[in-house]
Amino acid sequence: MSAEFDLVIIGAGAAGVGAARRLAGENFSVLALEAAPRVGGRVFTTQIKDMHLDFGAEWLHSAARNPWTDMAGRLGFALDRRRANWWMQYKNLGFSVEEQAAAGAAYAAWSEALAGAPGDCAAKVLAPESAWSGYIRAIAGYVSGAELEAMSARDYAAYDEASTSDNWRIFEGFGALTAAAWPEKIPLRLATAVTSVTLPPGGVALSTRAGRIFARTVVCTVSTDVLAGVSIRWPREFAPWREAAAHLPLGRNEKLFFEILDDRCFEADTHLIGDPRDPATAAYDIRPFGRPVIECFLGGASALAMERDGPASAFSNALDALVRLFGADVRRALRPLVATHWGRDPRIGGAYSYALPGCAGSREKLARPFEDRFFFAGEATDPRDFTAAHGAYASGWRAAEEALAALARRR
Repeated sequence: MSAEFDLVIIGAGAAGVGAARRLAGENFSVLALEAAPRVGGRVFTTQIKDMHLDFGAEWLHSAARNPWTDMAGRLGFALDRRRANWWMQYKNLGFSVEEQAAAGAAYAAWSEALAGAPGDCAAKVLAPESAWSGYIRAIAGYVSGAELEAMSARDYAAYDEASTSDNWRIFEGFGALTAAAWPEKIPLRLATAVTSVTLPPGGVALSTRAGRIFARTVVCTVSTDVLAGVSIRWPREFAPWREAAAHLPLGRNEKLFFEILDDRCFEADTHLIGDPRDPATAAYDIRPFGRPVIECFLGGASALAMERDGPASAFSNALDALVRLFGADVRRALRPLVATHWGRDPRIGGAYSYALPGCAGSREKLARPFEDRFFFAGEATDPRDFTAAHGAYASGWRAAEEALAALARRR
């Protein structure tokens, strides 16, 4: 494969979809390259036993202003607009009403204090005497995938301030919507990883195992882990962007799914947290959409533990937690079904980005284009909706517009 294009998109995740949809009506030659054998990146729906399971991003956050909401309607996907049940503790099991109020107040106080965190470190405003420090760490782990000591307080607060309380789901799965949103007008080569990038005069040269491609402009949507890593050989001119990416590492978030063999033990569309005092606790979404499954969400410490000890250990810990809450009978009612492994996927390397202390400004640095030929996108480059698929989509759209302007100037 050897060809020339006006614009090449690297990556067909949510940001790649955003770029492709912006370019679909333009009169330029465009090609998209994706290392994986599918569209979606960190947004992936699989079907197991007639159930649509979202392995990655699942929720349309800030749904009223989320571009995926309108996309779902236009493409005929059914939305669940009910209020997210994240803050529910089913039957108050292991977490009394009074304790829930106290934990919520402690989290709110910590969030309010982030703006004045010494050294921009989210851990520095965690009250050491608080009985709910484990709860705060667990919730922050679900949101960012990181430990508080490694997290920029300013960055965490910026996302929290921008987000809204309307969070919806898609019955067929977010990953299914993302795959369906790829525009037919944009050619896409799956399972075609870029192995090196060079900067010949007038454009960008991309090496793949299938051949060499020359592009006048490139929209790059790879994760910060890939940009900062060694799986692609990057030109030395990209050192400032790779440094910015290193300051925005990917957190760790994973999911476990139990198959429910006896659904009499569990009520549909309920939710609870395992041990609200344990920073490594999982959160449990029980029978979402009435399906016979429990989705266990791991964030930060718990996801890292699974990466270290393996899924069998994680399933065992999760089942023990459910037994403590529901009783011994649930052991016979549940069977491990499947686990994700985002942290071990070399094409991605984790969940979504968080900023190291003092590095919130790296998002703006990463979003800057290189000259008039290489444009960076991805959730990590969005100023307010980072960590979210709608931020990724918006960044792809933005980078495509920048590339189009550059091509117009050349003409």
